[in-house]
Amino acid sequence: MATDFKPMKQDLKRRMEGAADVLHKEFGGLRTGRATTSLLDPIVVDAYGSQMPVSQVGSIGAPEPRMLTVQVWDKGLVKAVEKAIRDSSLGLNPSADGQLVRIPIPVLTEERRVELTKVAGKYAEEARIAVRNIRRHGMDDLKHLEKDHEISQDEHRDYAEEIQKLTDEYVLRLDESLANKEKEIMQV
Repeated sequence: MATDFKPMKQDLKRRMEGAADVLHKEFGGLRTGRATTSLLDPIVVDAYGSQMPVSQVGSIGAPEPRMLTVQVWDKGLVKAVEKAIRDSSLGLNPSADGQLVRIPIPVLTEERRVELTKVAGKYAEEARIAVRNIRRHGMDDLKHLEKDHEISQDEHRDYAEEIQKLTDEYVLRLDESLANKEKEIMQV
């Protein structure tokens, strides 16, 4: 009469992994002192009557530690790319040179570094909340299974312990990611 817990656990793990992936994408958009191409990931350009990511209108490169470039494929979009980067919340000031947009990465001030670590902390907390919500849904499912007599009280307790262990594992990974990102931001 016992229900197989494996598919449920795999689903919870997949969803928690998704929360961790979202956190890493958000961290990629946070500026550190170095130029990384992922810095431009959140930027969208008004192109061809719609919003398109910068990576779909040109090739992004990081030729130097403090310089990004976007080789725009369509000459008519150079101004739009420049405007999108300038209007983003990243505090960057691009300049066009033909179809190449150069984006110097300014040195971060101590104040801006502290501000960025707070933003990183907020992203990490949102990810932890997402993981805990996934755990709560799993625990609710276990309660329903026990109530419907599909699992015993002992199985409920064992499965609940496994879900908690999985949750703790993911929260620890998120905390480690945050610590690494904070270290990267504060590195001068």
